[in-house]
Amino acid sequence: MDRAVSTAPKGDAGRKKRIRMRRMFTGLIEGTGTVTSVRHVGNDMRVTIAPSFAVVECRSGDSIAVDGVCLTITDLSGDAFSMDVSGETLSRSTLGELKQGSEVNLERALRLSDRLGGHLVLGHVDGVGRILGKQQQQRSWVFRIGMDPSLSRYTIQKGSIAVDGISLTVNRCGKDFFEVNIIPQTGRETTLLKKNVGDRVNLETDLIGKYIEKLIRGDNPERVTEKSSGIDMEMLITHGFGV
Repeated sequence: MDRAVSTAPKGDAGRKKRIRMRRMFTGLIEGTGTVTSVRHVGNDMRVTIAPSFAVVECRSGDSIAVDGVCLTITDLSGDAFSMDVSGETLSRSTLGELKQGSEVNLERALRLSDRLGGHLVLGHVDGVGRILGKQQQQRSWVFRIGMDPSLSRYTIQKGSIAVDGISLTVNRCGKDFFEVNIIPQTGRETTLLKKNVGDRVNLETDLIGKYIEKLIRGDNPERVTEKSSGIDMEMLITHGFGV
């Protein structure tokens, strides 16, 4: 494995080569990593991860998504990197469950020149879901994942959602669940197939839906409530988002 440090040329050319969109991801996992150390400091945590793939052009201060959570690399040592995780992040994600030997999904932030192969992901987890079902169908697997009903308004059939940082397409959805299909490639390259029914996963809903909701409701947060989806085809058409 290559040392996880920058190998870009020095000077302006090197700086341009390393430019990344520091807090934007695609949900296309680059590879997995293994947690080598977890240290709790008060309400916070420091975690060290050894990636299972060669990480080049990586330096302190870079952003990386760990199971879908955007973190900042604070230290590089050999083939591993360390990150500090705040108590706020621990309370809103599954990262507090990590221990030595845990396997996680990793994705570095986008470069300005990168293709957007998945969907726009910020690494800001909206909530934690729980795997309700896991069923193999021929070569693929169907996962049913339970979520807080307040997030269902951002989840639409054939829309996008990030599960532990993985960009997936919603096949079916209800007021407190959704289903996704895991193809063999995704299963091989991520940790998802190693999860079991009952395990918790990080969820980030589609960014575009959140902006549409805010545009529609304006300064009135009660205009779209958690008791109903608030956004349907009729409302979108009324506000100019349809034909």
